[in-house]
Amino acid sequence: MFDNTCKYLAATYPADLAAWLLGEAMPWVEVQPQELALDPIRADALILLQSENVLLHVEFQTQPDPDMPLRMLDYWLRARRKFPWVTIRQMVLYLRPTTSAKAFENRFTSETTEHRYEVMRLWEREPSELWGRTGTLPLAILAGQGDKENLLREIAQRLAGLPEQREVATATYILAGLVMEDNAVERILRREVMRESVTYQQILAEGIEKGIYTGWQQGKQEGIQVGRQEGEVQLLLRQLGRRFGKLSDRQRECITGLSLEQLEALGEALLDFQRLDDLEAWLGDRP
Repeated sequence: MFDNTCKYLAATYPADLAAWLLGEAMPWVEVQPQELALDPIRADALILLQSENVLLHVEFQTQPDPDMPLRMLDYWLRARRKFPWVTIRQMVLYLRPTTSAKAFENRFTSETTEHRYEVMRLWEREPSELWGRTGTLPLAILAGQGDKENLLREIAQRLAGLPEQREVATATYILAGLVMEDNAVERILRREVMRESVTYQQILAEGIEKGIYTGWQQGKQEGIQVGRQEGEVQLLLRQLGRRFGKLSDRQRECITGLSLEQLEALGEALLDFQRLDDLEAWLGDRP
């Protein structure tokens, strides 16, 4: 659901996102990732925006991906073939604080090849730099490392004067779940107002399609917990599959049965895995 929210902001407010990242106020349009596909491409968080002379490629990440450097090189090559006349700017935006060294990597290197891209860790940015634009305001809750409740109150005051208040508040509500408890977010943002928004319905519909909102009808808290858990499972299975090939049914079953806390721990641990035996050892240590 976090990926869907970031995609919504980029698709709805591309000029706001680009102006914040590049400092260039100009018209931007969204480019469909499928336009770069020479073979199936992972596009869960891939955002492509194009102006007359610049192609902006943005990856939103909630946790580091060990394959990110190679992916960025792959996307750059595809973009260069498709749009040879433009300057390509690539950025990875990490949304949730992490101490992983992978969140600081900004290049792919091999024996004879080197490719660089830009990295931004939102918690290192000042919230104020995101306040001036409607499309970046929801991301402000992820900036800085101060009192998140007071920051959300400030954002809520700025939301009050927007024509798109419900839509932007919905995106803020979802992203705030990365750094705050749900009950604290609900005290500040009115859930009843947001549930009627087009944004809420759009993100919810996409979430249901992907399975990340399973259980919603059983109650909001339970549904969000299940949705987050299923999202983590699918992301980890993809990452492990890319690194080590097809997992066994038993391994997939073990991972699917992990709690949300265990899944997040595995997401951190796999960054240090060198072979499939490391996964087996990690799973064997779990009760």
